[in-house]
Amino acid sequence: MRVGIIGSGYVGLVTGSCLAELGNRVICVDNDAKKVAMLRKGKSPIYEPGLEDLLRKNVKAGRLGFSTHIAEVVKKCQILFICVNTPPKDNGEADLSYVENVSREIARHLTSYRLVVEKSTVPVQTGEWIQKTIRENVKKKALFEVASNPEFLREGSAVHDLLHPDRVVIGVGSPKAERLLRALYKPLKTKMVVTDLKSAEIIKHASNSFLATKISFINAVARVCDAAGADVERVAEGMGLDPRIGLSFLRAGLGFGGFCFPKDLAAFYRISEKMGVPFHLLKSVLDLNDEQKKYYVQKVEKAVWNLKGKTLAVLGLAFKPDTDDTRYAPSIDIIKQLKAEGASIRAYDPAAMERFKEIDPDLFYAKDAYEACKGADALLLLTEWKEFAKLDLKKIKRLLQQPLLIDGRNVFRPDVVRKMGFQYQSIGRP
Repeated sequence: MRVGIIGSGYVGLVTGSCLAELGNRVICVDNDAKKVAMLRKGKSPIYEPGLEDLLRKNVKAGRLGFSTHIAEVVKKCQILFICVNTPPKDNGEADLSYVENVSREIARHLTSYRLVVEKSTVPVQTGEWIQKTIRENVKKKALFEVASNPEFLREGSAVHDLLHPDRVVIGVGSPKAERLLRALYKPLKTKMVVTDLKSAEIIKHASNSFLATKISFINAVARVCDAAGADVERVAEGMGLDPRIGLSFLRAGLGFGGFCFPKDLAAFYRISEKMGVPFHLLKSVLDLNDEQKKYYVQKVEKAVWNLKGKTLAVLGLAFKPDTDDTRYAPSIDIIKQLKAEGASIRAYDPAAMERFKEIDPDLFYAKDAYEACKGADALLLLTEWKEFAKLDLKKIKRLLQQPLLIDGRNVFRPDVVRKMGFQYQSIGRP
């Protein structure tokens, strides 16, 4: 099939590369000419395991192309995916101006039937606005339909998630639209959830909101465990073995980050308010997530006594491992709070330092974890990269001014690191 991807950011690039891998002819559009030139050479502008190999392979095979012109994909492709950014406004609403602009551009170039699919995460009723916008701007009364196909990609495993999904959700308004999307995803041989447009839009927001709720819940439980002297990992295991609850997303830490969860929760809460049914639980989940970062800073301050004048080694800047994404990363607020109290930061991350320099260019960025620890008063672990679990802790101990490790991701076993002579603190573990 011929598929157009409008927007070559994280979602668009992964979607386009994977659909090309399934044998489709895909053209990805982006208005950044430099990015398009890089992509045509098979180079990925984002860090995502397996993506660049897939990109290079399908560009070479002629199944994946790139353009700066929406008109080209509207002319050549029967299915058009809208994958543009939907950033949050100050009030929490999703900014849909990019979606509107793309809808207008599609309308201007329509000459025959096209299926327009919203892939970007958007609030319910966005599909109706896309339909209205295209209908009002189409010049030759060409036929079109709008469908919803929300993405469920996890940064760090997005290629695997798209090629081996646990389900594909499509919201359609006709048998023709359903047939097209079923045919597109048939090679995946997975469960297909077919519903109306509005239900598909809500499925995405509801899914992310529920997962974020589990994270905030277990972090609140971890604080109770800290106060009581209980072990949150044993509590989570005892809860999660109940199939009605499940173990996924019951790992205590510093809270959720990334672009999706904070943005989607705020947008879902805002749309519920506008519809007269405010979803107050979502606001509490966001508040708990913010409190978790402050709670960690309090742990650090208590452990080092005074933050002013202290040098702290920070390992991990990305919001999660296997990505360079720092958007809404817990590290941002934590480092900001530490610096505000007078601490100096020596930071290291395997992939995210260049992006973090755009946020805070004044940090000391180390070449590796060991350089970050040299002369520091304490080691703070903020992202659970696998390589951090394999560090030579004896060497780390020698490099630190004092053997103080404050583990924000519960990477290390308390009994092991304490036997090595570390003063060790984690989240919700005695």
